[in-house]
Amino acid sequence: MFALRLIEYPMPTGSRDADVLLTWILDSMGLIGRRSNQWSGDEQQGALHRIVRGALLVDPLRGWDTRDLGDASGLSHTGTHHQMTKLRSCGLVSTEVDGKWHVHVLRGGSMSAAVGLVSVQARAVLELRVSELAGLVQPSDTRMDVQAEEEEVGFAISIAEPRARSKGGDAIDALVADLGLNGGRSRDDDRLARNLLCEIASSERPMTILSLAERISESRSRVQRAVGRVRSAALVERVPMVDRISQDVYAGLMRQHSGRGEEWLMSRGGLGRLDESVSKALLAGAKKGSLNIEKVQTILAPVPIEDQRILLNTLGGRMPFGIRIAGANGAQVAERVMRQADRTLRRLRTVAQRLDEALAG
Repeated sequence: MFALRLIEYPMPTGSRDADVLLTWILDSMGLIGRRSNQWSGDEQQGALHRIVRGALLVDPLRGWDTRDLGDASGLSHTGTHHQMTKLRSCGLVSTEVDGKWHVHVLRGGSMSAAVGLVSVQARAVLELRVSELAGLVQPSDTRMDVQAEEEEVGFAISIAEPRARSKGGDAIDALVADLGLNGGRSRDDDRLARNLLCEIASSERPMTILSLAERISESRSRVQRAVGRVRSAALVERVPMVDRISQDVYAGLMRQHSGRGEEWLMSRGGLGRLDESVSKALLAGAKKGSLNIEKVQTILAPVPIEDQRILLNTLGGRMPFGIRIAGANGAQVAERVMRQADRTLRRLRTVAQRLDEALAG
């Protein structure tokens, strides 16, 4: 059954070292476990690397059995079987029975051919799975009104064809597990990622980590880790909660007016940066005690959002951010995931071609 973990790492730009290129490919296909999504290219070569480099790339279509692979890599029979299971599942290797032995070949006879075949299969399976996911997203005409925070997040998603559901689980549980959203050490009955995804997909407004934790009755730390996984899969995004700016500006303005006075507000407090009519209205309201959140919102209405964010910062506050599903509807979310996956698969094909050239040279 096809199963692949696709992880986006920086490409080994300019490298022609076959070992570096191979390590990058194996890492990007999730075949080597790492504690973080950081890749340096100088890690010690592991068992899987030795099998591919010392056998499959030497003679891709020889038909390697477990004994020969063990001799080439120095692994035990059990260790070799474990590594070959991973290579078969992700589609790099195909296997047939020859007498009492299972013999393995690198698909297509080269790394570039194998990765090309994997890319086609991975894209078809992922397209099928995200079409299932799209049905969870509640369409909204207003969800995407605010531009998301531009922050680079490493793409990582699992791609697995539909399999038998676990006892007591439904189609959503299976989908969340197959996309790798549960993490690597979750319990079978842990529905955190499922509940989180359903909550975000049905909301028209971004929600903070704290509000999400309260809604699904989970700890903030667990929710934050789960959000990180869903965000890496390009399903959700971080967005400034601009509707909260007036509330936080009001709180900061009243606190600083009471503690530091008008002169500080006009200088270091940031009111002097605003149009005179805006700063005067805010100061007058603070001085008279007639200011409230609604009035602050009205006064700040003509001020650009970026200037409102600066004002909030100078008043000692911080822009609140929330999490939202990454699209106005399911089709947009699916398109975003596929676009990210296509980019990573293109990089895999490029590096695989470079690896074949390095071996031929």
